[in-house]
This record gives sequence, C-alpha cells and structure tokens, in this order.
Amino acid sequence: MLEARELVLERRGRRLLDGIDLAAPGGRVTAIIGPNGAGKSMLLKVLAGELAPTAGSVRLDGQEMSTISAAALARRRAMVPQSTNLSFPFTVVEVVRLGASVPGFDGIKTRAHEHADQALETVGLGGFAARLYNELSGGEKQRVHIARALCQLDAAHRMDSETAVLMLDEPTSSLDLAHQVRVLDEARRQAGIGRAVLVVIHDLNLAAAWADDIVLLSAGRIHARGKPAEIFDNEILSEAYGCAIEVNRTPPAGVPYMLPHLLAAAQRNGEAS
Repeated sequence: MLEARELVLERRGRRLLDGIDLAAPGGRVTAIIGPNGAGKSMLLKVLAGELAPTAGSVRLDGQEMSTISAAALARRRAMVPQSTNLSFPFTVVEVVRLGASVPGFDGIKTRAHEHADQALETVGLGGFAARLYNELSGGEKQRVHIARALCQLDAAHRMDSETAVLMLDEPTSSLDLAHQVRVLDEARRQAGIGRAVLVVIHDLNLAAAWADDIVLLSAGRIHARGKPAEIFDNEILSEAYGCAIEVNRTPPAGVPYMLPHLLAAAQRNGEAS
C-alpha cells in the first residue's frame, strides 16, 4: 500500500499541498481529480518520491519512501508524467526499455526486451518498435511512455510482499476515445493483478467509469474522497470546481456522468445578448 500522512509541500513561500492524508492500496485504481492548480501533479510527484515533502510522510508498504534506495524504488513504482521531452533520436523500443535500464535492473536484458515488446502490444503500438520516437504524434508518444512504465514494472524482480505502484499523470489527455478505453482498461488490469494504480485525470466521466476510489483536491487540500458514487455529487463538485455541475446517470448501469450546468450557460448567454 502507498500511504501519505499529513503531507505538506511548500515552494517559494507558497503552500501547494496542505495536510494530505490518503491511502492507495494494491488492487485498486485511485483517481486524483480537481480543478487546475489544485495540486494534483505535485501530489503525484511527492507520492512517487520525485519531490520531498516539506512535512509529513509518504510510505510504501509501511516503509518511509525517503529510506528506499533509488534502485529498489525503480523496481516498485513506475511514473508517467504529463509530458516528457527527449532530444536524442531514440527508437520507440529504446524509450520503452529505458525504465528497465536504471540501476537495480542489471542482468535482465532479455527479460526487459520481452516485456518491452509486450508493453507495446498492450498500448496498441505493436508495429512501432523501430520507429523514431520524435516522429510520432502526441498521442503515440503518450502511449510509448505508458508502455515504458508497464515494461519497468513487469521486468522488475520483487518480493511477493512488495506492492508495485503505477502512477499516471493525465494518461488520456492526447488520446482518442478508443485509446482512452485501451489505456484505462489496462489500468484496471494492473489493479487486477494486485498493483496500486494512481491516475491524475481531468475527465470526470472517465474517472467515474474506471476508478475504484476518488480523491478530489481543491487548493492543495483534499476536498472529498470516497467511491465515485459518493464523490460525484452536485454540491461537492460544484463547490470544488467553482461552477455549477450537474451529475446525471446513464441507463442501465447507473454510472454517473458530469456536464456543465446547461441552464446556467443558457442564462449567461441570455444576459450577454
């Protein structure tokens, strides 16, 4: 399990995260949602060990994150940021293998190659191994980095007692509908094999359909947390996002979906005319 307790992050005199408590257990998809500037990406970086908190702690299976070596951490968690710039002319498969080429992955070259090929198939890029990364579209590059994270976790040797964590920051932002479904289905599959999955996502409808647990951030604090049916509430969302949001239900499954309040939009249009 990945846990944060009383997490605080300050930068340049500003408190970006304040008193964050959360738990992301293995076997579940936890979606982190909230308005722009709420601190979602910063929270993910602190949880990944990329940023040190100003106060509080992050623990992985009860162990303080800061005490885990870089090599051990690489075997136990993989992170896909919002964007990544690569200036060298890497091929796609070379990028995918990067995650399994850091210290701690010594002696598993054949294993990494096999998992790299499988990861590319998983994200729908099976024929792209020899393509140059910099010649891909934005959505294809995004899927390459998701494949990199999958390869990293699959190639690593871990004890059965060690939770593997997959962290995705806006993994569907550049993807069409079919690939959004493919990536989020894979997130659910990762949870199904016991991994903890954390996803920062702006699309509330995707979060409602694929997440087990929701963490709603607002102004660096947790505004609400719980299952989608508990969090996707008109009052909770409208207060956090600062606009009128109406939660609806799709028959027959009853999965919530969210739209801006059309009546409010119509009223604004009427006032403008």
